[in-house]
Amino acid sequence: MTDMTKGAGTPSRRRQRFPEISTRAWEHPADRSALVALRKLSGFDEILKKLAGLVSERSVRLMFLATAVKTSERQFPELYDMVRDAAYLLDLEKVPDLYVTQDPTVNAMCIGMDTPVVVVTSGLVELLDEEELRAVIGHEVGHAMSGHAVYRTMLLILTNFAARVAWIPLGNLAVMALITALKEWFRKAELSCDRAGLLAGQDLQASMRGLMKLAGGHNLAEMNVDAFLEQAEEYEKAGDLRDGVLKLLQVLPQTHPFAVVRVAQLKKWAESEEYRSILAGAYPRRGDDPDTSVGAQWKAAADSYSQSVKESKDPLMGLLRDVAGGVGTVGEKLRDTFNNAAAAGRQRDGE
Repeated sequence: MTDMTKGAGTPSRRRQRFPEISTRAWEHPADRSALVALRKLSGFDEILKKLAGLVSERSVRLMFLATAVKTSERQFPELYDMVRDAAYLLDLEKVPDLYVTQDPTVNAMCIGMDTPVVVVTSGLVELLDEEELRAVIGHEVGHAMSGHAVYRTMLLILTNFAARVAWIPLGNLAVMALITALKEWFRKAELSCDRAGLLAGQDLQASMRGLMKLAGGHNLAEMNVDAFLEQAEEYEKAGDLRDGVLKLLQVLPQTHPFAVVRVAQLKKWAESEEYRSILAGAYPRRGDDPDTSVGAQWKAAADSYSQSVKESKDPLMGLLRDVAGGVGTVGEKLRDTFNNAAAAGRQRDGE
């Protein structure tokens, strides 16, 4: 990693810098609540970092040194400037090394715990323009600063341990519940770092374009961000209760939210008072991190989920609202839905 010297990494265009910004500023409430709780396990994360640093992390760094291109002032200088730029804006003292690996798959990742490394594929570099790449690199720097690699590893270890006791009665159900919760957290961590990418790039259109290209490829002349946002709205409210159930089943195995969901969520956050306050300099500081209340963060996460249900146009979320409001039960609603569908099918068959 490279030390940031005074004046180094100054942004190539005028953007707001965030001295002493806490990662809590960009973390989604569901991500933040988990991270704050895990950080209270004082010492465990440091032990994990040291253990990883002894073998696996050294191995990974040596492998990329041998098989990929390490960016510098002489190799991929524009990408090298971008990672320094993101570190400067988000006030990260140590700049992660950035490697480009030959791979047509479009991908970027932040790996390593003691000294995180950012890796982007040649497919990603060829797909995205400068500002879109800036958002992606900011996204990965956000992962490094939030310590997602550390805590993901910690929870995966706990999950593997839980899997060993799955033979206990109802143990397998408990393991599946843990894995489902873990993937939900992974998805929220991705939304968090989309926000970090926006703070690093401060170009909403570029951030959304990059996500749209992940879905549709490089032919930007044939795509439109506004139409993609309309597609996101269509996806959210599409169909009836059965479609809501199908969407839920499709998303549960995923570690990343779907592209249309990410675009819609990022635009919503960019239009929020929270984002405007951060740009104005009113954001959480690192110095206050140790005093952050775990209970308050869990409440914020619960409020976030509750608000999502209230605002959602998804038929399944509508069912939950109705049930919460005392309008029937889940069983009654499901029975009515499928009875109506069966009746419509019989009518079509008769015709």
